[in-house]
Amino acid sequence: MTDSDLSVLRLRAEVGDEVAVDELIELATEHGDMDELRRLADKGNTTATDQLIELATEHGDMDELRRLADKGNTTAAEQLMELTAE
Repeated sequence: MTDSDLSVLRLRAEVGDEVAVDELIELATEHGDMDELRRLADKGNTTATDQLIELATEHGDMDELRRLADKGNTTAAEQLMELTAE
């Protein structure tokens, strides 16, 4: 996917195109793009949040998990506790 295609997809997502949002989440997950997932998660997308937690856990990104836990995400808090217990 070109940068232009990605920009169009983001624009579609911004205006509420759920298919575009789902495509962005899928692409971000496949490429390990935590910034894109974070952007979508911060807008309230629970699927993006779940994928972000999964990637952060896989990468041992305690800061990201802590950020999400501080916002009240219990799954992130649980993952953070598991990682710190290891």
